[in-house]
Amino acid sequence: MPAGKTENIKQVRLSQLFPFERHPFKVNNDTKMQETVESIKQYGVLSPAIARPLPDGGYELVSGHRRKRACELAGLETMPVIVRELDDDAAAILVVDSNLQREGLLPSERAFAYRLKLEAMQHQGQRKDLTSVQVEPKLRARDVIAQEVGESSGVQVQRYVRLTELIPPLLDMVDERKIAFNPAYELSFLKQDEQRLLLDAMDSEQATPSLSQAQRLKQFSQRGELTA
Repeated sequence: MPAGKTENIKQVRLSQLFPFERHPFKVNNDTKMQETVESIKQYGVLSPAIARPLPDGGYELVSGHRRKRACELAGLETMPVIVRELDDDAAAILVVDSNLQREGLLPSERAFAYRLKLEAMQHQGQRKDLTSVQVEPKLRARDVIAQEVGESSGVQVQRYVRLTELIPPLLDMVDERKIAFNPAYELSFLKQDEQRLLLDAMDSEQATPSLSQAQRLKQFSQRGELTA
């Protein structure tokens, strides 16, 4: 938005607000949600959501998914929204940036958020490559993200992104702290059918693999030696 330009806030019906298609963050009816509901009942929505117009009508939320849910639970029919024209990449980056500073993010939320932003930044870099030989921004996107969110390195960002290769039940176990981050990273290199076999074995043994066990499983998988 150009400096000095004021954005208009409009009241939009909740029924006309749709979630971002690849929204990586969970919207749970938890204690924090109930606190937001009570705040909205008492003070109203203090910070407007951000959305972009959809081609067939309505708006796609970019920021404000939890606020919209809280408004629904509070019995409201509308909420304040800033409407912006955003392309897919800009919208994806804003979705991530508006949520990453929240406390208590789950590993799965970080994983899909980093992946979403990384892909958007890389796509922006590819478009810039059409008119410029400067490719470094695309190559170093993960390092930019690491600096912005306080991760130790771009490698750590990439390790989080790798978790998106886990099948949902295993990723849920990472969120529930039943599988630690480092073993989970190693297990993400297993094929999906191998991950399902592992899940069955974990269920029957009532145990989860250690880091060294996960590393060995990865090696067996890479050599094609992992069998039931």
